[in-house]
Amino acid sequence: MQKIVLLSITILLFGNIQAQQEKVSRKIDISSRPGDHLMIQLSSDHLTGMPDSINSHQSGFSKGFNAYLMFDKPFKSSPKYSIGIGIGVGTSNIVFKKMNVDIKSLATKLPFTAVDSSNHFKKYKLSLSYLEIPLEFRFSSDPLNANKSWKMAIGLKAGTVINAHTKGKDLQNKNNTLINSYIEKENSKKYFNGTRFMGTARIGYGIFSLFGAYQLNNVLKDVAGPPMKLYQVGITLSGL
Repeated sequence: MQKIVLLSITILLFGNIQAQQEKVSRKIDISSRPGDHLMIQLSSDHLTGMPDSINSHQSGFSKGFNAYLMFDKPFKSSPKYSIGIGIGVGTSNIVFKKMNVDIKSLATKLPFTAVDSSNHFKKYKLSLSYLEIPLEFRFSSDPLNANKSWKMAIGLKAGTVINAHTKGKDLQNKNNTLINSYIEKENSKKYFNGTRFMGTARIGYGIFSLFGAYQLNNVLKDVAGPPMKLYQVGITLSGL
């Protein structure tokens, strides 16, 4: 009788231990969870360090667009934390009013020329594009249910400039009367730093989050102009 009782207790204990182990295993098995492998960002873009003569000619909504494919590696000891690294493209469009940015100039410094009293484009912008590698240290409050989880991330991204151009549309005279409806586009990367480094941070819930990014080095080369830096504030759509 005692042997039967001991055997029964042993079976119950073994079954309970096995159930607990399976529960723990299920808890930390997040191999199939969404890991923010795709990130799309829309931003409001701004330049710091601009002289008043340039800053006063910023106009309209300067915007940016970033898109990244990411790999996500969770910590085995604490699956709520992970490292994300990837590759993608970051773009920025700075809008000016009655300003000419002559990126095709032969001068040492990039000319920013006000055209208040002469012909000018109704719409004018400076656009920069970078191939980037983002790196993030991530936190998710519920890694098994990423779409119903609070998320936070801080990181860095490094990029190389792949395009720099200005674009003007609809030429007007000094009285803002249309002279000619056409588009003028000029391309040149010579005044811009070939590499860009930015600090990043984001916080949100589910697939939506707010993000900020601040450039750590200057937009222009040291001899090419004022020590301007870009910062972005916007929204991130992430998932998969």
